[in-house]
Amino acid sequence: MTNLTHTDETGKALMVDVGHKPDQQRTASAEGFISLAPETLQLIRDNQVKKGDVLTIAEIAGIQGGKRTSELIPLCHPLSITKIEVKTHLKDNGVFISSHAKCIGKTGIEMEALTAVNIALLTVYDMCKAVDKNMEISGIHLIEKTKTDI
Repeated sequence: MTNLTHTDETGKALMVDVGHKPDQQRTASAEGFISLAPETLQLIRDNQVKKGDVLTIAEIAGIQGGKRTSELIPLCHPLSITKIEVKTHLKDNGVFISSHAKCIGKTGIEMEALTAVNIALLTVYDMCKAVDKNMEISGIHLIEKTKTDI
């Protein structure tokens, strides 16, 4: 097993120094799901949720959340993000959300992709909590990450 990178020799938390690493094109994709009652899904389809257009607002919230990752996760580096895309897809039993993020930098963008999915899912939850008490968020995971020399 590899040693943790965000701790020093005594086990104290530290931010990794990436200053010596070359800039690279980096990408990451993530996804997750929120299960919803059939009645809630119909409200979303009909755009009848009182708080507004659930899917569009969740996508925008996910983008905003991804851009703020370094403010939310203490040891994440601020990145020069070039793109974050969040897509919502209605399914028979809920909403599937995916994200894809890109940056040019010295460290990866997987935390931003994961944060974007989480914030989008939490936004669906927040917008639907008045009508659905049994929502469940699940399956949040990284699909892939890449890095390419530039």
